[in-house]
Amino acid sequence: MLLTGACLSPKLIPMIDALLHSTRERMKKAIEVTRVDLSSIRSGRATPALVENIVVAVYGATQHLKVMELATISAIDSKTLVISPYDPSILSEIERGIAAANVGLNPIVDGEILRISIPPLSEERRQDYIKLAKAKLEAGKVMVRGVRHDAMKELDGALSSKDLGEDEKKSGEKKVQELTDEMIAELEAMEAKKEAELMQV
Repeated sequence: MLLTGACLSPKLIPMIDALLHSTRERMKKAIEVTRVDLSSIRSGRATPALVENIVVAVYGATQHLKVMELATISAIDSKTLVISPYDPSILSEIERGIAAANVGLNPIVDGEILRISIPPLSEERRQDYIKLAKAKLEAGKVMVRGVRHDAMKELDGALSSKDLGEDEKKSGEKKVQELTDEMIAELEAMEAKKEAELMQV
């Protein structure tokens, strides 16, 4: 059915409503992927995010699990992480897995726990990490814009098949662009926060 009338709110158009909902969900996933990716870049501070998503081969490499699924991780001060495995028998496998992840961290076995001292970042390393963070954030923006592109194509298709009128399509495009701007702003805020973290000595 062809919907017309400039005064018709997109809220009254289930198709646009559904499109905006799925677009928001897909953009949020892109932001979450970027957030997890960004958390792997270490600042000079100890934070569980530095190791929680590292995948470790345990139980004779029969299982591959994230560190956060295998242990509690806590920062006991700004320079030290402590990892307490739920099963102490896999302590050395977690130690090897973190060392092999090549993230610049060297866990030390201390009884039934692992201690990781976070070395201070050199100025050169700091700048490298800022560049890396910017690249990861740019990749996040590309993902968000890709979702926007798909949504705009869907609106074009709905106009072609006469499921939407020109006014509804324009209104839908405006809403998709507003959503895109909101998500890009969220990514830029994450970038500023990460950069500030990395610049802290």
